[in-house]
Amino acid sequence: MKGLILSGGKGTRLYPLTYTRAKQLIPVANKPVLVRVIEAIKEADVTEIGIVVGHTAPEIQEALGDGSEWGVKLTYIPQDSPDGLAHAVKIAHDFIGDDSFVMFLGDNVIEGGISTLIRDFSDNDWNSQIVLKEVENPSAYGVAELREDGSIQQLIEKPEVPPSNLALVGIYMFDNNIFKAVNSIKPSGRGELEITDAIQWLIDNDYTVFPHVHKGWWIDTGKPTDMLEANSHVLEEIAPTIAETAEVDSESTVDARVTLQDGAKIINSIVRGPTSIGKNTIIENSYIGPFTSVYHNCEVRNCEIERSIILENSRVIDIEKTLRDSLIGRNATVKRSDNKPSGIKMNLGDHGTLWV
Repeated sequence: MKGLILSGGKGTRLYPLTYTRAKQLIPVANKPVLVRVIEAIKEADVTEIGIVVGHTAPEIQEALGDGSEWGVKLTYIPQDSPDGLAHAVKIAHDFIGDDSFVMFLGDNVIEGGISTLIRDFSDNDWNSQIVLKEVENPSAYGVAELREDGSIQQLIEKPEVPPSNLALVGIYMFDNNIFKAVNSIKPSGRGELEITDAIQWLIDNDYTVFPHVHKGWWIDTGKPTDMLEANSHVLEEIAPTIAETAEVDSESTVDARVTLQDGAKIINSIVRGPTSIGKNTIIENSYIGPFTSVYHNCEVRNCEIERSIILENSRVIDIEKTLRDSLIGRNATVKRSDNKPSGIKMNLGDHGTLWV
């Protein structure tokens, strides 16, 4: 059994953050989403993992290396252009060989891992298994129609009249028959080899495809609101810890649901969890409320922050109103100015959004 992670997308829905950062490396609860995917696959005892990468390959390789930090062996598979998920499978054939594999979209965050999925697939004589999730608005997703025996009969992309409320999550199990499928299908109307077409080819050619209906939460971290939602879920799930080198002075209050990483300093402040404060980050004269992650080497002074994500090397200083439901990028500065004339002054990146 091998793992395949797809990490080649441009992340346009997360602009402007993803102009300078691979979307899969944006942290949730102070851990990059891609690292969470690797850990989920490793927890299922799969240690050979291929990562399909695009234009952000150098950054991803620098961040992950050979995978030994997480007890896995990583192989990078370049995808020169984003030609579809089935194309990513096609170019991974040399890496996969004749093995079965689990394929995981690198920007998905789910509750509970994938060990049960892999065990189900190993215990049954199936050619493919697809993770599905009940959703309230199935017409916005790829949707599965099931037969009476529980197997998948048809996959329909964003149907006007959905045959079920079971949406494709972005996690798949395949045996090597999938390579027959990806080599048999044609590009879709948008010019891509679609994984739904490849799976439908398996179904139409009498291969067995069964669902795994995921009961926990699942989030595709494609938009800023999704990142904040995933951050909240994961913060609730992780066991909080305080590093030995973290410092909390006598004037501060830090509750039991807070994680403080190495070198974090809390000075005359209140920090309420679930919250994670990164390495060498300073919180001074401030209130950090629930569901907030402040990443490494940040500085927060004289501020109130709730349900937000602040990326590394950023400064939030002297903000009078509470900052909430916000995602602040790397090396950013959010600061009050007392210079005259008064007003709002900013540098806002392309596709950015500002609420005042």
